[in-house]
Amino acid sequence: DLSECGSPYGFNLGLSEEVTESILTDYLRALGGDVHRSARLVATTAHGDGVLAEIAQDGSRYRVDAEWIVGCDGLHSRTRELGGIVLEGHDIDARWAVFDATIAGWTDDFELNVGYLDFVPIILTALPARRWRVYLRPSSGESDLVEDAASTVRRYNSAAAFVDVANPTRFHCASKVANRFRSGRVLLAGDAAHLCSPAQGHGMNTGLQDAFNLAWKLALVCDGTADSALLDSYEAERRPIAEMVARSGDLTEQGQMLTGAAQRRDRDAAIRSTFTVQESRHNEIVAETELNVDYSASPIVFGASGGAAGAGQRAPSTIPVRSAGHTLALARDATTEDGEFTSLLNAVHYAVKDSRLFETVVSLDTDDVLAGSRGVTLLAMRPDGYVGMRCDRDHLASLERYENLITARH
Repeated sequence: DLSECGSPYGFNLGLSEEVTESILTDYLRALGGDVHRSARLVATTAHGDGVLAEIAQDGSRYRVDAEWIVGCDGLHSRTRELGGIVLEGHDIDARWAVFDATIAGWTDDFELNVGYLDFVPIILTALPARRWRVYLRPSSGESDLVEDAASTVRRYNSAAAFVDVANPTRFHCASKVANRFRSGRVLLAGDAAHLCSPAQGHGMNTGLQDAFNLAWKLALVCDGTADSALLDSYEAERRPIAEMVARSGDLTEQGQMLTGAAQRRDRDAAIRSTFTVQESRHNEIVAETELNVDYSASPIVFGASGGAAGAGQRAPSTIPVRSAGHTLALARDATTEDGEFTSLLNAVHYAVKDSRLFETVVSLDTDDVLAGSRGVTLLAMRPDGYVGMRCDRDHLASLERYENLITARH
């Protein structure tokens, strides 16, 4: 039940990669950007305040003089190669396959169906228009992929059949993380920076989180608000997450590869036991949705990290974070006098009136969940939706300290 994840979007939305890509491309174009297809990075040359990229496209070459290059060019990243960055980890020996289909005789009442269903293991994910994406482990290198999946499904629903099958494809994967995410003015994100098993479906989410994490920092550096040292926090925050995702992917792979009947029974019993306890169920759900990402160990995060809205944690959806800049939020408990709270709120407004970092200041008024018994709590919420600072005293001094951390003014 994804409604337990604490998000206002507590449901599974099964969108194919091509639909997701189309949505993001349309949004980019609405912002004035564009995507150049069939272009390949050939070479990069760093210079004092930028990097020169040589691009090959449609039989010709041209150069782009940029401040920064972000390589999101996947497993075989040319950007990573040119930056002298290497992937560390291991290949996953077992092969995967995927196809899209309509399943005649199969219920579509569920948002997500995950099958640890004997051999061949399959995963079924709902897509729009009553379509399904089917991931499977082929029974052999030359087997019929559709029949492989059907042989498993028929054990549980003899009437089920795959029809209107599209794009059956075999692929291999790896569990690897780049040894660094930055080389001078070249940065990596997504599959160029890390690879994980598709078993848990975290590859795209992890890459999008990379982009959210890097984009606001890069924007501050490019407009002169922050020193380029801020970009070092990108690797400090995201590489541990990539390593965690790779490890959990390996564990999921191992769980799906169990072939002994006793081992499968033990695994299934452990899953059932976990999901009968509300707290364990909640923990599993937020891990599956990657809402448990924690940056509390980051060099640019400080303050209390425990409880609701702790430093380094995802900001609760009840707090409005809608601006491209930082949002400051003040919350008070029931014991705080109106005058005291108003005075501090005005002081915060005045302190950041000329700031290029803080864009919005909001008052949460009485909020015992955030402030507890500590009076007034000040939160600095980053554009990526994470709490960069939490303080319960010395609010203005903490605000100055945080701004100096981000802008690298020490």
